[in-house]
Amino acid sequence: MTLSLEKIINQKIALCFQNLGFDTKLAFVKPSDRPDLSDFQCNGALALAKSQHKNPREIATNIAGELSKDPDFTKVSVDGPGFINLSLSDEFISRVLCAMAGDPRLGCEKVDQPKKIILDSGGPNVAKALHVGHLRSAVIGESIRRIEKFVGNDIISDVHFGDYGTPMGMILSEIMLQDGNLSKTNTYNIEQISDFYKRANARCKENDAEKEKASQITAELQNGNQEYYKAWQHLRKVSVDAVKKNYDILGAHFDLWLGESDAHNASLEVIKIAKDKHISEIDDGATIIRLEESNKPKPPVILLKSNGGIGYQVTDIATIKMRVDDLKAEEIIYVVDKRQSLHFEQVFEAAEKLGLAPNTKLIHIGFGTVNGADGKPFKTRDGGVMKLEDLIEMSKDKVRESMPEAKDLEGFASIDEAQKYIDTMVEDIAVAAIKFQDLKNNIASGYVFEIDDFAKFEGKTGPYIQYAVARINSIMRKAQAAGIKAGDIIITNREERELALKIAQINQIIMRTHEEKEPSIISDYAYTLAQAFSSFYNASPIMSAEKPELAASRLRLAVLTRDALKLLLDLLGIKAPEVMLKK
Repeated sequence: MTLSLEKIINQKIALCFQNLGFDTKLAFVKPSDRPDLSDFQCNGALALAKSQHKNPREIATNIAGELSKDPDFTKVSVDGPGFINLSLSDEFISRVLCAMAGDPRLGCEKVDQPKKIILDSGGPNVAKALHVGHLRSAVIGESIRRIEKFVGNDIISDVHFGDYGTPMGMILSEIMLQDGNLSKTNTYNIEQISDFYKRANARCKENDAEKEKASQITAELQNGNQEYYKAWQHLRKVSVDAVKKNYDILGAHFDLWLGESDAHNASLEVIKIAKDKHISEIDDGATIIRLEESNKPKPPVILLKSNGGIGYQVTDIATIKMRVDDLKAEEIIYVVDKRQSLHFEQVFEAAEKLGLAPNTKLIHIGFGTVNGADGKPFKTRDGGVMKLEDLIEMSKDKVRESMPEAKDLEGFASIDEAQKYIDTMVEDIAVAAIKFQDLKNNIASGYVFEIDDFAKFEGKTGPYIQYAVARINSIMRKAQAAGIKAGDIIITNREERELALKIAQINQIIMRTHEEKEPSIISDYAYTLAQAFSSFYNASPIMSAEKPELAASRLRLAVLTRDALKLLLDLLGIKAPEVMLKK
């Protein structure tokens, strides 16, 4: 039995359509375009007009006549060419909200047919500190992972570490250039390894011979050179440990920490399959797969370079094979910069040609860039790429401006203990601010990172939603101290009704976010829900309510709002502190 208000209404509409002999596929409602006139509207009559060979308004009038018999609708009217407007009774809304309050999932449903989904996000590379460009992949990916899990899908997240390509050959080449050999490799930390990479990268950009040398070392590593492999093991471990530290702060969870290297054997299998199926060919010493060029030029996929090294795209193709063969993936989602669109078009088409994933849906969710005030990708003051850890520290510094000092906090055994509490809260709020700033924007669009505005406690920000939760927690504590308990919902004014209807949208919002893979839908809803609660609370006092049952009803609405906001924040990967400190 569904607890979703919209679905219950759809069931009523479907029964009405069935009784009138109409196609029930058109029996659904949406929130009204004119909330001043009605709560919901059904546009099915317009679509029925053609098949029924009747005027849509006539069909709508017949439907409205049937629905008017249901006491859960206080008003059913027909507007325009055949829009059916539905106004709900307060008792109906209250009944559904009370049922939602008794459900741990707040009436939110799960998908009818759960899928095995592999989520590929993150994509860090060895020896490179995570930068602002990695932010969206991790933040969006984590939110999608949580949403898919919540709706019932079996989802596995994989960071897909870039650890077996040319950058590794460049680092090895640089270490040998500096030290003469690789004997000291195991002594280097992430800062030193990153420095080797920067110098190697600069050298390879200026000198094609050095670039070719790095490419050759990479090919030898991939083909089993033990000296290179031993050094590679240390370089990879140090890089992974450094990356995990930043992802832990962001709360980005990965079930698998596989990389390009883990797909090496599968890459060799892919190359063999392409040869056996006569899909590949030799071109200028390289082994390639040519792709269709119907609408635009599309470069071929390079399976093997002329020096024997494995092509960049092959590991992604091989990883698809592994995810289908080993993990039984029914859907693979890639959360990667939209500038990589062509790469994924090539990879998906090659996988299709090779027959590697015939029943698996491959999806690339391409995101826009994080930009500075100049509209260009966000950088440091000296023009360098902004490190993710530096961005987090900037955010913490901004949040600290609104925090009280440890010496001013009461109830702690020492100032150190109070400071530790503040520091934890600063990190929770700073990360929430970063994540919400990102997730409130449409994925495909780039956005400007507003350091001066994103951490404010008002406006469409993460801290504003967190503060709404903390505010309701405070109300609940005061109500408990006054002996007020949450009771049945009674709607007595406009603000109560609007809040109740807003809360009732949660199932549709989450399911729509899941279907569109667009967390900004949840972000926008969480913000408007917090706003609706603020309007409700200003007009509907709990502690000074005229009657005990009214106080109990309003407290129930407050608790429901708190629970809904906590769920929504969790689906965005954001913590909801019990209290929020402010100067």
